[in-house]
Amino acid sequence: MILETFKIIILGIIEGITEWLPISSTGHMILADEFIKLNISPAFKEMFLVVIQLGAILAVVALYFKTLLPVSFESGKLSIKKEIIVMWTKIAVSCVPAAIIGILFDDYLNEWFYNYQTVAFMLILFGVFFIIVENKHKGKTSKTNSIAEITYQTAFLIGIFQLIAAVFPGTSRSGATILGGLILGVSRTAAAEYTFFLAVPVMLGASALKLFKFGMNFTATEISALLIGTAIAFIVSILTIRFLMGYIKKHDFRVFGWYRIILGIAVLGYFLIN
Repeated sequence: MILETFKIIILGIIEGITEWLPISSTGHMILADEFIKLNISPAFKEMFLVVIQLGAILAVVALYFKTLLPVSFESGKLSIKKEIIVMWTKIAVSCVPAAIIGILFDDYLNEWFYNYQTVAFMLILFGVFFIIVENKHKGKTSKTNSIAEITYQTAFLIGIFQLIAAVFPGTSRSGATILGGLILGVSRTAAAEYTFFLAVPVMLGASALKLFKFGMNFTATEISALLIGTAIAFIVSILTIRFLMGYIKKHDFRVFGWYRIILGIAVLGYFLIN
């Protein structure tokens, strides 16, 4: 039991780090699964690796609670924050493409693309894209410097980039949306924050879908695994988000591009050899 708990903690740490850095949580989880064999059913494992993302969501909510809450209480009165409602409307627009495809084709996408070849290829491809985009943007001024300045058209196009990540594992949801934002002229800080906020409904939807398919018949061991994994993902996500927001104030994303390329090659090499 102690060994299994340790494995769950490691997976929670990996989720908390890789969910927010643009380096693909799926790619890392596939590698981790080769070395960390949990004593659980395949159906529970598939659900577990998605649902522990709820810890990452709670980290965003905890860090940006006031920014995300569309109401406020001042002098005992409830007031509506129109700018926050507008932001959530834009986020809803971004969610539409991936939501439609995810609901309709979730099982098929897992069957066709959830493999090391796709993950490795997308890791390398988007790693190259990050380097190219950052090189082209070097020294240029961003057109959009805050979430409030993001238009509905830009929000929808960012949603298309997110759709790529939803279809092809290894792309990285955060990586795809940040890269899409950069290409569309959004600043690194605004693109990263928008990615964090966009993750809230996306991950909630994905987790709810997996829970619905799995059913609610959990054993005590399975409930314990979910709670521990989610809690660890929450703590590590808070640290990771704070690190990333501090990092991008002085640096670009090229280092993550190179990391993705190296990881993609490592994934290919490992599975080809074995």
